[in-house]
Amino acid sequence: MNATVIALDGLKIGSRDALAQSLSQGNAPKSGCSSSSCGSSAGPADMPAHIWAKVKDHPCYSEEAHHYFARMHVAVAPACNIQCNYCNRKYDCANESRPGVVSERLSPEEAARKVIAVANEVPQLSVLGIAGPGDAVYDWRKTKATFELVQKQLPDIKLCLSSNGLALPDYVDEIAEMAIDHVTLTINMVDPEIGTAIYPWIFWKGKRRTGIEASTILYERQMESLDLLVARDVLVKVNSVMIPGINDQHLLEVNKVVKEKGAFLHNIMPLISAPEHGTVFGLNGQRGPTAKELRALQDACGGGANLMRHCRQCRADAVGLLGEDRGQEFTMDQVPETVSYDPSKRDAYREWVASEREDRRAAAAEAVAETGETVAEDTSPMLVAVCTKGGGRINQHFGHAKEFQIYEVDAKGVRFITHRRADNYCVGGVGEDDRLDVVIRTLEGVSAILCAKIGDCPRETLEAAGITAIADYAHDYIETSVSAFYRRLNAPAIERAAIA
Repeated sequence: MNATVIALDGLKIGSRDALAQSLSQGNAPKSGCSSSSCGSSAGPADMPAHIWAKVKDHPCYSEEAHHYFARMHVAVAPACNIQCNYCNRKYDCANESRPGVVSERLSPEEAARKVIAVANEVPQLSVLGIAGPGDAVYDWRKTKATFELVQKQLPDIKLCLSSNGLALPDYVDEIAEMAIDHVTLTINMVDPEIGTAIYPWIFWKGKRRTGIEASTILYERQMESLDLLVARDVLVKVNSVMIPGINDQHLLEVNKVVKEKGAFLHNIMPLISAPEHGTVFGLNGQRGPTAKELRALQDACGGGANLMRHCRQCRADAVGLLGEDRGQEFTMDQVPETVSYDPSKRDAYREWVASEREDRRAAAAEAVAETGETVAEDTSPMLVAVCTKGGGRINQHFGHAKEFQIYEVDAKGVRFITHRRADNYCVGGVGEDDRLDVVIRTLEGVSAILCAKIGDCPRETLEAAGITAIADYAHDYIETSVSAFYRRLNAPAIERAAIA
């Protein structure tokens, strides 16, 4: 497997590990294998084939896909018909990473040109989404025009939109006709009384509505939107913002309701609340949930709607893999006036991913089986943090990590739990102690961190905080590495000697 030599833009690379490392830097292998020889496209046994076809390359709808595929948001829809106490739509804020923030507002024509330019340079691109910075359906004319322009040149890209649902029933047939297979609805309550603490007003039928009237109308329209989309075989991801003391416990009921109505995923997100964001909640001191509180709520929803745990709460102009944002590389002053689409990089990348996925799944299954054979079933689970730039591998220097992916491991397997964001430790190649303190707080409850490289000083500081940091598994698959580390700690002494 690793002896294969693959040509990559004129450079010979002698292993899958090296290929993955090169791809993480934006390169794609030259085309040369058929889809049948590059791995099976079969999906999970419990998922219908037509559903798997919709989600397998969508980084938001498939946890596996988010290791390999990128999304792009274009900010063409600035108008909004509701006000949320957690939202403040801001422009030219390159350093803020949260929904509603953009650096440039685009026309549909500018957006289409930018999408083609990104598709030529980012082979991982599989999804185009419109998430505002207002409401993509309330600004439907611009949203529709953008999708139509892009589809003419890039027919294989998946189309997504995000909406609060207030205006959506009026356009649901057009959404379905345009083959928009994925819609995100933000639903924070199914009790209008709770909604009054979240939404100061809505704009409905030419009039601003407030209080219980506004919340009731919004609730009814959101439920109607969900019903209509599901009836048209559109996959719906429901986003809910967890607001401690307001809707945190109520989200259990939201999860139950949206499952009953057929939502594909439920994404419970932490409130982002800081005074500098200028939101009502930020200015009045409303706190967001801790990582422990968020995990507890997500776990309590077991048996309800399937949960998305890898959301990054992206900007409305985000570009790249989840967890990264290359938007500043593609501002309009850097996009050519005339651009034509070249599919070669994306085609070749997809062929590589098909093979890599099969390789990774097989390796993970083997690792789980080995762990089950060598570690007692009642051994306590542990949380392990991973530094990764994508590709499902441990391929990032600890000091360069802006976020950590958190996995839970026990004798039964390895499970992705969440991600935790922290300021990257290294700035200009030099570690900063106060940032390392932030990282340590971020990694509360984590026993170990696996990375491609780490310096002695941060390693020792982490060790003093009870976190083992190792680089022994650099560029290996995440699941196999986490399993191997767990076996190293928990296998009987004779087995640990063999592993070492």
